[in-house]
Amino acid sequence: MTAHELSKQVTITDAAFARVAKVLETEPEMNALRVSVEGGGCSGFSYKFDLTNEKNPDDVVYEKNGTTILIDELSLVYMGGSIVDFVDDLIGQSFQIKNPNAVASCGCGTSFSV
Repeated sequence: MTAHELSKQVTITDAAFARVAKVLETEPEMNALRVSVEGGGCSGFSYKFDLTNEKNPDDVVYEKNGTTILIDELSLVYMGGSIVDFVDDLIGQSFQIKNPNAVASCGCGTSFSV
């Protein structure tokens, strides 16, 4: 794998995979979580999380213990090197993305700029 390919990689934590598995148990018609980046949000871009049952040709597939998370190649341009985690703390439960490419983000944690 080249340095360029490695820079596009995203790390998915065990906690994130476990939460996706739990959510998919309640949605039998869906088989994956899609994480994507779209324009908008307080800081210019925002993360989007959707359940899906379709894999697109440009999706990069992350799998663990039968649980699937999909990220399209365009979103990887903005998310390369990121860590996708699921946090359960006193403030609440949420998916969080630690993105080394983001130069600014807003308090909601779902919006960022590069």
